[in-house]
Amino acid sequence: MTFNDELNLFLKARYPIIYINTIEEDRVEYVIRKNIKTNLKRSIYSWDFVDGYTNNPNNQGFGKRNPLQALELVEKLNPETPAIFLLKDFNRFLNDLSISRKLRNLSRILKLQPKTIIIIGSELTIPRELQDLITVLQFQLPTEEEIIKELERLTQSLQIDIDIKLFENLTRSCQGLSLERIRRVLSKIIATYKTINENSISILLSEKKQIISQTEILEYWSVNEKFDGLGGLKNLKEWLKKRQTAFSSQAVNYGLPTPRGLLLIGIQGTGKSLTAKAIANDWKLPLLKLDVGKLFGGIVGESESRLRQMISVSEAISPCILWIDEIDKAFSNSESKGDSGTSNRVLGTFISWLSEKTKPVFVIATANSIDSLPLEIIRKGRFDEVFFLDLPQKSERQEIFQIHLKQFRPNSWEKFNYSELAELTEYFSGAEIRQTIIEAMYQAFYEKREFTTNDIRNAINELIPLAKIENAQMLKLKTWATSGKIRLASTKDIFLN
Repeated sequence: MTFNDELNLFLKARYPIIYINTIEEDRVEYVIRKNIKTNLKRSIYSWDFVDGYTNNPNNQGFGKRNPLQALELVEKLNPETPAIFLLKDFNRFLNDLSISRKLRNLSRILKLQPKTIIIIGSELTIPRELQDLITVLQFQLPTEEEIIKELERLTQSLQIDIDIKLFENLTRSCQGLSLERIRRVLSKIIATYKTINENSISILLSEKKQIISQTEILEYWSVNEKFDGLGGLKNLKEWLKKRQTAFSSQAVNYGLPTPRGLLLIGIQGTGKSLTAKAIANDWKLPLLKLDVGKLFGGIVGESESRLRQMISVSEAISPCILWIDEIDKAFSNSESKGDSGTSNRVLGTFISWLSEKTKPVFVIATANSIDSLPLEIIRKGRFDEVFFLDLPQKSERQEIFQIHLKQFRPNSWEKFNYSELAELTEYFSGAEIRQTIIEAMYQAFYEKREFTTNDIRNAINELIPLAKIENAQMLKLKTWATSGKIRLASTKDIFLN
């Protein structure tokens, strides 16, 4: 049911007070006026605290700086005159006793007369005594169709030709922004580039960053990582490649459901976080990182509120990538936590959202341990797939050495003995391989010379890999992976050591 359909239904059923929660005050007023003029033929009276009533010459300025007087106009009008009263930011006065009492008194009149009060506010705050009288109606951000119309209007007025692929990327990047923000950022793009091109996407994403920065639990990440910078993980890369255009209109027209997300499990340093960054860069989507440490608050109900805020923001910004790093630490042993059931409630809300979400939010969760993960998260339906990222095998280690040495020494990377280095780093993760190169560079720099294979070999001998320190945990992960309950990110089978 559309916004207009719901509003018309409420008005015909004589709901006394409707609360529209939105940040787009001008747009919602325009939509209401257009809808009322077309379908219901009611008079509209618009009020705000500074100017009072403004659109009717008989009541110009009435109720100025006086919200109680603004409500008195409802009683003054002819009982048979169909009318709608748009009260902007009126939610700020609902906790006042006189306002609350007046609204409850007016509700008796509104039920009998063709009149409705519509409160427009950006924050949803309703006192308990008014909750039974007020009906909340959400006014969503612009739909894809509305964004397309706005982009077409702008490009036609500026006589700019945009190819289909760029137009689709622009439409997708504008999703989650209000029409006012879209117009503002497009003006910024025109002022910067004198046209609309591929560089416009980065400006649109930076506008989304402004929205995210206003929250405390989500962080916007600018990423440059590419899949070329990830060694191995062939199965995972192929799986992701097939879903690269899954958020496009062609995929929707084909009937493909929007991909839900991935759960990546493996010890530290195997490329889980790099994978999340590479996906965001390759798919040209904003990357939001959830700070799970800030998710849980000390005040009763605060954790649930923060989770709802996280969901609301990520869905508003969608399509996007939501990265939840080390999810096992956020929900570890939730049954035994002495927090009056907060962890269980947050977990329940989170996994319900994972299963039922319809917005294009691709969730990438990473975990280092399977022991702490609740079974509800691993169960099919929460994520599209669960991948195990093992320690790199010899061919993958050789590839990882080549990737990093090409970055550090683009003109002389071929002189290193990759086969030997891969042989010496059997239990090393990708992050540990990179660290051995850095250690070798420090040693050679200290001795005022160029580093060599021998320097890396010495660094390898001095570094104790995490897999040897936590061998029991690594064996447990490998055993679980070989049981067939999880897909392997790499091509070869895992053999227990």
